[in-house]
Amino acid sequence: MSYQALYRVWRPQSFQDVVGQEHITTTIQNALVQDKLSHAYLFSGPRGTGKTTAAKIIAKAVNCEKAPTKEPCNECDNCRGITNGSISDVLEIDAASNTGVDDIRDIRDKVKFAPSTVRSKVYIIDEVHMLSTGAFNALLKTLEEPPPHVIFILATTEPHKIPLTIVSRCQRFDFKRISSQAIVERMKTILNSSEILPDDAALELLARAAEGGMRDALSLLDQAISYSENEVTIDDVLAVTGAVSQGFLSKVAQAFQEKDVAKALHTAGQLLAEGKDPVRFITDLIYYYRDMLLYKTAPNLEEILDRVKVDEAFQALAEQIDSEAIYQIIEQLNKAQQDMKWTNHPKIFLELCLLNVCQQERSGQESNSELVQKVDKLERELKELKEKGIRLSATTEQEASPQPEKRSFRSAGKGSGTSPGRVKEMLKKASKQELLQVKNNWGAIMERIKQEKVSVYALLSGAEPVACSQQDVLLSFQHEIHSQMASSDNIRSCVEGVIYSTIGKSLTMLTILQPEWNVIKQQFIQEQQRNEGTPKQEEEDPLIAEAKKLFGEDLLEIKE
Repeated sequence: MSYQALYRVWRPQSFQDVVGQEHITTTIQNALVQDKLSHAYLFSGPRGTGKTTAAKIIAKAVNCEKAPTKEPCNECDNCRGITNGSISDVLEIDAASNTGVDDIRDIRDKVKFAPSTVRSKVYIIDEVHMLSTGAFNALLKTLEEPPPHVIFILATTEPHKIPLTIVSRCQRFDFKRISSQAIVERMKTILNSSEILPDDAALELLARAAEGGMRDALSLLDQAISYSENEVTIDDVLAVTGAVSQGFLSKVAQAFQEKDVAKALHTAGQLLAEGKDPVRFITDLIYYYRDMLLYKTAPNLEEILDRVKVDEAFQALAEQIDSEAIYQIIEQLNKAQQDMKWTNHPKIFLELCLLNVCQQERSGQESNSELVQKVDKLERELKELKEKGIRLSATTEQEASPQPEKRSFRSAGKGSGTSPGRVKEMLKKASKQELLQVKNNWGAIMERIKQEKVSVYALLSGAEPVACSQQDVLLSFQHEIHSQMASSDNIRSCVEGVIYSTIGKSLTMLTILQPEWNVIKQQFIQEQQRNEGTPKQEEEDPLIAEAKKLFGEDLLEIKE
């Protein structure tokens, strides 16, 4: 017999072998024993977590000759026939390849016929979210009133794409990611049966790389076994997965802490020389600092760490660096990762990122040091004034207490938004059609921003687009702090990216305070009127014009 992959050989044949989904298997086992199995199930969850495996076990259990039973016997003709696929009454369909209405209509027509071999027909539709709208409609009536001898089991990794009318007719079970510990125990069982020496550290690395998917873990294990001979080591796993060892990550982190640019670049150069992917290296660094942040917050909960094993080097670094610095490093790494996805020269962006992190940490610490010195100086001067008891004269007091001056609006500083000159230049190229396109899609843009980064969504909740050209879009803010924060590179790039993906236009985001916008807008209109020689009213909004046609001017009250 030809060789079979590990995940096929070790595919669970009973509920007790399904790892990490006890909340689902227990419920289904009780339903089987009580003969209360539903006519339709929806299994959702990440890939490789046991959705189709559980579906086939249900098909065997309900048709087992010893039914009703919690587990299929896997010995009777029905169980063996379903396992090897020879029984036509249990049908597994790939919705990615059978997306059309005709495919589902064929199922609907055959459903009414009684099973030929076993007690119940079972239709397992994998990746059901790939079905077309027409196919879902064809499936709807069958799901609502199926024959008593039919069970439908729908499996998907993207349940949000399934119509609610389908979801409401199924019992839904959400499969969760399998813990690293459960994956390691399963791999140990497999290796012991194959007489291969298991290395705990290597298996933990494989489990973390699988990201909660048992099938991915067994595929990587299969690859590592083929790479080595009788033992799976950490070096084998690193070579197979393309991951970066924790030792190298600790070296780079130590270089960041020491502000040693040469050491960071040299370590990264070694990894690239070994063929490691720069984007994967940045990803591993992000997870390294993420785990460090969690470890500093809850040092007793090592099981929540995704990629890191707590050793002496990791503990020492976690004690040296503060949480605020970790936030800054993760932000820099994340920005570099985004930039590297859109370039043909990721190595350059990697080196720039390492350089920026080292230099930014240094400048931040120097600023803190200067601030401490200034505070100490002020405290000394204050102490001297208290000891000498200096009293100001009446004239001096009068000079020291300036009369309250009238507050008048002025342009915001550099950090609060775009300069007035830049805004006026942008207004010369702006048009209402461009602005309307952005405004009409602003709700969808904000929803996408909310999905990508909730903090940016909260920051922009009080902003609105007030002008737009083919190159720029201007957002007005009520508060100066919000305008300052929105001007940062990471927030601006996030908003610009979402705008591009929503309306297909590459626009540069400009920011301005609402009072300043009112002044600049009025000045711009007056300048345009002077340049044209005759006063001209602002072009009427097309929506207002249409409303006037429908209802007449007397019935309309226009409010800004």
